[in-house]
Amino acid sequence: MEHLRRRALTIAGLLTAITFGGAAGFMIVEGWGFLDSLYMSAITITTVGYMEVHPLSQTGRVFNLFLLIGGVTTMFYIMATVTQIVLELELSDYFGKRRTKKVIDKLENHYLLCGFGRVGRGAAREMLRTGVPFVVMDKNPDRVERAMKMGCLAVLADCTRDEMLREVGITKAKGLIAALATDAENLFLILSAKSMNPMLNVSVRVAEEEAESKMRRAGADAVYLPYSMTGYRLAQAIVQPHVFEFLDVTSTTRMGLNVGIEQVRVDAECPMAGHSLRDLQLRREIGVIVLAIRRAGGAMEFNPPAEAQLDGGDVLIVMGKAEDVRKLEERMAVARR
Repeated sequence: MEHLRRRALTIAGLLTAITFGGAAGFMIVEGWGFLDSLYMSAITITTVGYMEVHPLSQTGRVFNLFLLIGGVTTMFYIMATVTQIVLELELSDYFGKRRTKKVIDKLENHYLLCGFGRVGRGAAREMLRTGVPFVVMDKNPDRVERAMKMGCLAVLADCTRDEMLREVGITKAKGLIAALATDAENLFLILSAKSMNPMLNVSVRVAEEEAESKMRRAGADAVYLPYSMTGYRLAQAIVQPHVFEFLDVTSTTRMGLNVGIEQVRVDAECPMAGHSLRDLQLRREIGVIVLAIRRAGGAMEFNPPAEAQLDGGDVLIVMGKAEDVRKLEERMAVARR
């Protein structure tokens, strides 16, 4: 878009230069006032054919001849450039939308991020970090452009409309983040999304505490109150600063530490299934620490003992360096293949 902006500035500069240059010429050659000179310059450049403001001298006619030739040439150039800019914008928009649609049509088990405000941008950064496939939806063109500059796959769309949700593959999606401006919009979005994909995992932000129960009844799996959470973190930073620092380090990329908390699913076919943590020696062999095990039945086992056995469907909550966590995931992937 930068080259289009430069062209537009060039057009404005040429038009201004030829118009005011002609006006200055008439003021010098004929001795006219500024308004008469500017008017004569404008009707000459645009070739509208009106009569002369004042009779021209021989020198004035020669000057007007050159102004006419230069003005017509400039106007033709401007019209050609404007036409090219319009065509480029239309073609770029058309082919850009086609490419985006082709990519979206191929997605499966992806996530939908509805709303790209402050909360949505934070969610997008985390999803980019983890590398999961997702599509950003927002009806604000500036926000969509900002999402694209961040490297996101983004579309200009109203998330609350069913046809728009279908276009981004709601029926094939794995999860949805509702981060729209109001609780009413988020509630309507959840109802629409769940009706089209009942298996969808939905996470939503709410502004008012009273809306939490409504969101859960509508089908939200996780409900977050940004202001409440911010207050909690502020208090924790003062009351328990070391705990706060630990959580901050493991949940962000601050301090340059490549450490995070991730989840890894244990498949039934995985060789790790049926073995205890002592047998697997994940900390020694891979370099990750198992913080908890979410059992297939839904129970969460914190700080599991060495005798804890892994079964198919369990999810390991592990902490470690990104490359070590990827190593564990690769072993799982090898097992699935």
